[in-house]
Amino acid sequence: MIEIAKALRRRARVLILDEPTAVLGGADVDRLLALVRDLTRRGVSVIFVSHRLDEVFGLADRYVVLKDGELTGEGAIADTTHDELVSRMVGRDFVRGTREPGARLGEPVLQVEGLSRPGVLSDISFSVRAGEVLGIAGLRGAGRTELARAIFGADPHTGTVRVHGKTVRITDPLQAIKAGIGLVPEERKTQGLVVGQSCATNISLVSLLKRGRRTVRPATDHAVARRHIEKLRIKTPGPQAPVGTLSGGNQQKVVLAKWLEAGVDVLILDEPTRGIDIGAKQEIYTLIRDLCAQGLAIIVISSELPEVLALSDRILVMHQGEVTAELPGGTATEEEIMSHAVGGR
Repeated sequence: MIEIAKALRRRARVLILDEPTAVLGGADVDRLLALVRDLTRRGVSVIFVSHRLDEVFGLADRYVVLKDGELTGEGAIADTTHDELVSRMVGRDFVRGTREPGARLGEPVLQVEGLSRPGVLSDISFSVRAGEVLGIAGLRGAGRTELARAIFGADPHTGTVRVHGKTVRITDPLQAIKAGIGLVPEERKTQGLVVGQSCATNISLVSLLKRGRRTVRPATDHAVARRHIEKLRIKTPGPQAPVGTLSGGNQQKVVLAKWLEAGVDVLILDEPTRGIDIGAKQEIYTLIRDLCAQGLAIIVISSELPEVLALSDRILVMHQGEVTAELPGGTATEEEIMSHAVGGR
C-alpha cells in the first residue's frame, strides 16, 4: 500500500500495477480496487497486471494476454469470457477442474483434537482421511496459517495430534516430518526454500533430514532432482540452477517436489497458488488430485474461494481462531462460506 501511495504522490498520469493484490486480503483488496476505479474516473491510465481474473473483469475496459513473452490475445473485456482468457494464457483449451463426486476415501490419516493456543486458536478438532482434500477458508487473521504452523510444530500449542491413529508429540518441524506431515508454507521464499541453493539441494533437503543423512551427495541429489523436474515440468536450466532464479510457479513446484521426495502421509498446502500464473496453477491442481488418488490426506488453505470450492471434499471455515462451520465441498457456496467467515453461525 505504501508503494502505491508513493506512485500516487507523484501524480502519475500512467500507473502500472504489477500483481498489486497478491499480498493483500479482504478490505485492503476492496480499497485498492475502489482507488483504481476512482483514478480512472479522473483520467489516469492504468495498466493492471493480475492473475486474478475476477479483478480483471471487475476493472478492465480492455485486455492483453501474454504467454512466454508473446501476445496471444487482446480486445474488449466485454467481448470475452473467463475460460477464453485462461485458454489464451495457458496455450490450450481450458477445462474447468472439479473434484470427482463420490471419490473413494480411506481411513482417517490425521486427527486433531482440542488444538489450542492462547489468543490465537481455540479448541479446534477435525480429521482428514486418505484421499481427501480438506479445505480451510476464512478471512486474513482468522487463524488458518497459525493452525497449519501448530500442526507442523512450528508454533507451540496444546491438544492431541494423531497420525494413522497413533498419538504423536510434535514440538518442532522435524518431529512433524518424521511423523509423515509436510507443510508448503504461505511464504515460500523465506520459509519453504533456501533461495541461494540449487534446485537439487532444495528438493533433497527434507529427505536428507528425515533419513538422518549428514552429507550431501551431488550425483545422487541431481539424479533425484532430474526425476522431479521432468515429472512436475519445472522450467529450469538444470538441477544445479539456484532456485531463486526460477519463476514463482516453478519455485512452488520445487517446494512440492521436496515433499514428494521425502514421502509424507499428510500434506498441508498454505496458499499453494498465490503469486503464480494460471498455467502453473492448473498443474498444481492436477498434482493435488493425483496425490489424493495415491492416498495422501491433504489440507488446502486458500483465500481464493473458487479454489477452495473446486478442490475440497469438505471445508472448514475459521473466524477469530475458531472453526465456525464444516461444509460439504460439493454443495457449499461462496456466500455460505463468507457468512461463516465473518462470524455467522
